[in-house]
Amino acid sequence: MALDNLKKKSQRGIYIVEFSLVAVVFLLVLILVIEVGRLIYTWNALTEVTRRGARLATVCSPLTDSSDANTVSQQDAIGDLATFSGFNLLPNLTRSNIVITYLDASGTSTTNANNVASIQTQIINYQHNLVIPFVSITIDSPTLVTGIPRESLGFTRTGITSC
Repeated sequence: MALDNLKKKSQRGIYIVEFSLVAVVFLLVLILVIEVGRLIYTWNALTEVTRRGARLATVCSPLTDSSDANTVSQQDAIGDLATFSGFNLLPNLTRSNIVITYLDASGTSTTNANNVASIQTQIINYQHNLVIPFVSITIDSPTLVTGIPRESLGFTRTGITSC
């Protein structure tokens, strides 16, 4: 009888130790799953921003009215629309992360709207911060590129349209 009481007293804290070991592993896996989900969401959102930017650049005029220094350039306006400015789609995503390039038939950059054959949009220098307790990790996104052929570039039979 005394031996049974001794066994029970020596086993008293084992359940708390087992629970704490299992809980730590479970929480680590849970945080990992959440962070992988956030990373996939970020990747898809950045891909959508490049696609949207390229699409807007094909149907909006690249020309700007340079007479007014207070106006936002047309490429900046396209960048704002592409990055869903005002909706906070992704933290740290600004129009400075999106680069719109107008390309001629040979694939070189051009500023002449008559020579534009395609538009290339890319995301550069975007950093994704992982939200892991007690750990600060920043991941640089790869350069994501979308290219599509030219459309109207904002030129219509009634004039030039802007975004």
